[in-house]
Amino acid sequence: MQRIFLYVLTNLAVVTVLGVIASIFGVGRYMGTNTASLLVFSLVIGFGGSLISLFMSKSIAKMSMRVHVIDTPSSADEQWLVNTVRKLADTAGVRMPEVGVYQGAPNAFATGAFKNSALVAVSTGLLQGMNRAEVEAVLAHEMSHVSNGDMVTMALIQGVMNTFVVFLSRVIGSLVDGAMRRGNNGGGGGIGYWVTTMVLQVLFGFLAGMIVAWFSRWREFRADAGSAALLGDPAPMIAALRRLGGVPATANDMPQNLQVLGIAGGVQSLFASHPPLEQRIAALQAHGK
Repeated sequence: MQRIFLYVLTNLAVVTVLGVIASIFGVGRYMGTNTASLLVFSLVIGFGGSLISLFMSKSIAKMSMRVHVIDTPSSADEQWLVNTVRKLADTAGVRMPEVGVYQGAPNAFATGAFKNSALVAVSTGLLQGMNRAEVEAVLAHEMSHVSNGDMVTMALIQGVMNTFVVFLSRVIGSLVDGAMRRGNNGGGGGIGYWVTTMVLQVLFGFLAGMIVAWFSRWREFRADAGSAALLGDPAPMIAALRRLGGVPATANDMPQNLQVLGIAGGVQSLFASHPPLEQRIAALQAHGK
């Protein structure tokens, strides 16, 4: 609940700052809409959308990935999987999450609105392609995401970015539209407003996406270090990453809102949610020295 409170407080702070800046520069005089109304609209879109996504994340993951949640283990492998996650949860100081398995290439993810009611799922490809020490390292990586509260933090970052995108694109759109109509702000937004707003939403959306992706990559390094800390040894996680480097699986096998908490690496670009595996291995090797 502390992170949810922080989530709400941060979004309110962002809107307040935007409102103060708009007031200082007298933006409202040049806009065809009320600044306060636009701030509220931006808050609802930025904050509301990401919050809904956060609270629905577990349900969406189960349905979209067809996750089989292990309520009662039906095999020795499932029993080992549940026992391993329980041990890691106890070590991390969080409640036992739901544990699931889904069909797919080697990968894993963690999701959920709260760290004490999360879901950790691994693919059949990962279970079949790795030994138990490597699988345990991957599970420790995901449990680090859970204990760090990464699900809420990523939703917070996305919500703040969304708020900025919605507000700034419409403010600039109003200013451009007013200039095109030579200060005549009557009659609502004109073509200048709508074209400018749509173009800037795409442009600002790309910039926001780069910021979110950068933060996601930083989180992956921290989760890798968390895996090493939970197991007391970085070697299993290094071995798991090297194993992943030999398969063509990517985080793009998962829905967009789950990619930031997956295990496999994406393309090496500004929009990649994961760092290159080589960088993650080098960071773990440095961590172990």
